[in-house]
Amino acid sequence: MKIKEKIQQWKDYSKLSDLGIIARRKFFNNAFDGALTCAGIVSGIFILFLAEPSTFEAKDVLITGFATALAIGISGLWGAFLSEEAERKKKVLDMKKDMAIVEEEAENPELKNNKNKSNKIKEPRTLIERAEKYATIVASLVDGGAPVLGSSLPLVPFFFGVSLNLIHFIFSYIILAGLLIYLGIFLGQISGGGRLRYALHLITAGVVTLIVSILLGI
Repeated sequence: MKIKEKIQQWKDYSKLSDLGIIARRKFFNNAFDGALTCAGIVSGIFILFLAEPSTFEAKDVLITGFATALAIGISGLWGAFLSEEAERKKKVLDMKKDMAIVEEEAENPELKNNKNKSNKIKEPRTLIERAEKYATIVASLVDGGAPVLGSSLPLVPFFFGVSLNLIHFIFSYIILAGLLIYLGIFLGQISGGGRLRYALHLITAGVVTLIVSILLGI
């Protein structure tokens, strides 16, 4: 199959399964969760760093941050795949019941005498079944990838230099603020307006996370 045909097939699957709406929602929610998770990690280490600057190195933040990002990514991918698969299978079964469709199965002569093996061959998947399977895979990848992206970007400054210093945290917070603003604009575009309002809401969430972390440190 040619690349153009494959892309068109994916577009058709997306329309049939309403993947666009689901993927956008999953991307925002999980990227936002990942960003705030990273904000909490960076803020916690920042408070400890202020108390004892010589105790931590940049690699400590990277190890902690990426281990957390990997954990929430695997959790999102695994959990989303199982839940999406179950929900979409149920959706297909409900549609077939509503349309009074019963799958026909044909007997396989070669396996007729073997009672311990399956002797039935199912007909090929319908278009809607293929679309739902495609949506399950893509939605799971988005669910697992978005929090990893949101958690990893604020960690980029810590790749530069061995010794941990204040500049690392400043640039990390700048990246975090930029990420939250982008997600706010993204959400505003989906809703058809209010980009600044959504961006301010997300920035406020980041500030609240920082304040709570400082209070816990105190």
